[in-house]
Amino acid sequence: MLVSLSRLALVAIIIAISLALSGCFYTNAAQVPMAKTYPYSEQQRMQAAHHWQVLAEYEAKGILQQQHLRATPLYLPERHDHTSGEFARGYHALLTSELVSGGAIVKKRPRGAVTVDFDVEVIHHSDRGFIRPYPGMMTLAAFASGVSVLVAPSSNAGLALIPPVVASDVTSGSWASVGDEEVIITTEITDNERVLYSSSNIYYINQGDRRHYAPHRVPKPPPVPRVALDNQW
Repeated sequence: MLVSLSRLALVAIIIAISLALSGCFYTNAAQVPMAKTYPYSEQQRMQAAHHWQVLAEYEAKGILQQQHLRATPLYLPERHDHTSGEFARGYHALLTSELVSGGAIVKKRPRGAVTVDFDVEVIHHSDRGFIRPYPGMMTLAAFASGVSVLVAPSSNAGLALIPPVVASDVTSGSWASVGDEEVIITTEITDNERVLYSSSNIYYINQGDRRHYAPHRVPKPPPVPRVALDNQW
């Protein structure tokens, strides 16, 4: 028995020395650059018309804070092409309302005015790597489950559900899934070829909401074969 323990101790010492030496040799060496995460940050998800209003209010405030634009007539061209979806029409109306409410000079014709326009770029990530959970979620989950186990043997087993439910209620209001769809919304003011104002914002969106922002990029369903149609009759 003592011999076996001595052998295990020797093997453990050899492994520890090997790991230490490997760390010394390869501390500053690698065959390829290693991937590194960015510092923790947050990004909002746009999934309601109210969120469009929040963006319009934010941009109108940013525009009106520019002294050279407060007294400048503004013209917002309407979107009627095939690329304009619900967002383009809704954001145009909301931004117009916010600018007028803020005291801006908004004109219905471009003559004598600078142009306020916006661009929407939809981004689809098709091969994202592993995304770590929200900071602290693993600790919260472990704490909640641990407390549940401690409470469970009591006379009232229903009490075991209270700690994780409370923890979920406290934090769930700020939870949102990451998703693979994003939009970059840029609001600009131009005078001929001169950019007077530019502001870009990035949001997550639901995949099914892509038609709001880029209807021309929504995949169309495959055509139904003529034979199948004839068989229905």
